[in-house]
Amino acid sequence: MTHLVDVTPFGARFRLMRPFDIGRLLQLTLAMPRTLRVFDHAEDQYRVWAIVRNARLLEQKTPKDSLLEVGVAFLGKRPPKSYEENPGRRYEIAQTKLESRLWAAQEDSVEQLTEIVIDDNRRESRQLIPVDVLIEAYDADKIVNTEQSVTENISRGGATVFTELDLQPGAFVRMSNERYNAVVLGVVRGRHAGADGITRLHLEFIGSEWPL
Repeated sequence: MTHLVDVTPFGARFRLMRPFDIGRLLQLTLAMPRTLRVFDHAEDQYRVWAIVRNARLLEQKTPKDSLLEVGVAFLGKRPPKSYEENPGRRYEIAQTKLESRLWAAQEDSVEQLTEIVIDDNRRESRQLIPVDVLIEAYDADKIVNTEQSVTENISRGGATVFTELDLQPGAFVRMSNERYNAVVLGVVRGRHAGADGITRLHLEFIGSEWPL
């Protein structure tokens, strides 16, 4: 349960206490004003599928504070069939010539989604900089494991870190460094053991960038 920060017929913004990935689909149930709905005008509750388009990491002063503020785009009444086959997929809005057209204006607008393909085409090159960091691993909305580590490489949008934690792709971590006053939320995109036998985690940052 959460409160809306703002809402339009096309999307909404709200806060979450648990980490959530960009491109994930979720279903919202809310008392949407009927003047803002595009379907189910007679229903008490408005149930609409949405895609997470952006996120902003919040400062948690207490464990009860929200972790993220996310912005979502409404998709329609039903998710795509590929989501039903694998709810772990991530999506992005497909590029169309009618970019100004609302992708949620129809009940069956989900064909405008494309699945995100994981590859190694990073937005910017990584710097071979060893940075001492604290890695805190999440289970739902709680941190359950911590580890002092060091980066093998890093950029504003992600990093490779050495680890002994048993974390698999899709897991969320908080990475911080007191010296740089830096805190970022990251999601594990890959994991591999190098020729030296040490395991690396490949992290993508969500909601904020590392200050380089």
